[in-house]
Amino acid sequence: MAVLKVIETMASSTKSWEDAAMNAVKRTSKTVDNIKSVWIQDQSIIISKGGKAKEYRVTCKISFEVSD
Repeated sequence: MAVLKVIETMASSTKSWEDAAMNAVKRTSKTVDNIKSVWIQDQSIIISKGGKAKEYRVTCKISFEVSD
């Protein structure tokens, strides 16, 4: 039987929410093995003075399998 652990991470990107989520996975995978899924809990955008998207932010729940 597999046991999964869930951690919450936050990440950002100047490109997109998808890129921000992948940044979270990429950074988390440096210290966590066996990542199984990512759930995007929250999204936000920082807007520049000109009204354009400056930064995309996500709050993620990343699950990974805990080994014996």
